[in-house]
Amino acid sequence: MRTKMREIGVLFTLMGWGLVMPQAVPAWTPTRPVEAVVHTGPGGGSDIFARAIADLLQKEGLVPQRLQVVNKSGGGPTVAMAYLAEKKGQDHTIAFFTGVWVTNPLTRKEAKVTVKDLTPIARLVLEPAMIAVKADSPYKTVKDFIEDAKKRPGQLRQSGGSVTGRDNLTRLVIEKATGAKWTFISFASGRERIANLLGGNVEMMVIEPQEAREHVRAGNLRVIASLTDTRLPSFPDVPTTKEQGINAPLVPQARGVVAPPGISKDIVEYWEGVFDRFAKGASDE
Repeated sequence: MRTKMREIGVLFTLMGWGLVMPQAVPAWTPTRPVEAVVHTGPGGGSDIFARAIADLLQKEGLVPQRLQVVNKSGGGPTVAMAYLAEKKGQDHTIAFFTGVWVTNPLTRKEAKVTVKDLTPIARLVLEPAMIAVKADSPYKTVKDFIEDAKKRPGQLRQSGGSVTGRDNLTRLVIEKATGAKWTFISFASGRERIANLLGGNVEMMVIEPQEAREHVRAGNLRVIASLTDTRLPSFPDVPTTKEQGINAPLVPQARGVVAPPGISKDIVEYWEGVFDRFAKGASDE
């Protein structure tokens, strides 16, 4: 396995795989490029995750055809889910979901498609997150941010994605636990969220470790808290929110794969086998 597979393997070992399926000779395999749908624009966590997986599946020879990442942003995952539902019975499309695919239809009237309408393939990871500020921010810890938010209710701002996603739910549980109040601003893509933080238009954001790492190395961001039970090995100097006295529940970010409704059992078993082999290969590294 290549070095990149090793890096993904370490990430998945930390997060925990939720798929165990028996291997079998597939009765179906893709015969042309496969659409891999994500609900965010380029540069966000979902986009980065999908492109890394697509690249590795092809490089490691686990899929005989190219996975073409297709960005279908709008209304949280509403547009992407509707697009996938319209592909009913089509055999060369999959999608990478997150927890917002579950919560979004509960709060948006325009969201007519739920995950129950789609075909489940695999839950891949439970992804950790961190709280980041601009490198020259006055906030050295998340407690600093919260104390300022208490002094200026609603004046501080957080960039994020869907209001039903992990970013905003994290804000709500921390607000409830601390009594602080700040404003959540939704952006369509990860690039916009980071750009607004770096541009000083917002003061804080929730970010995945892989997104944060390059910006921390470049001196653009400072990570002030880990939204995990224990410190992340890749950020050993960053304390958890609990270590900083914030007793708020953690909001998990599940990532996985679904397919259009109405596809055959052979197609489901094929993709289950692919991601099982990928998980085992990553874990072996």
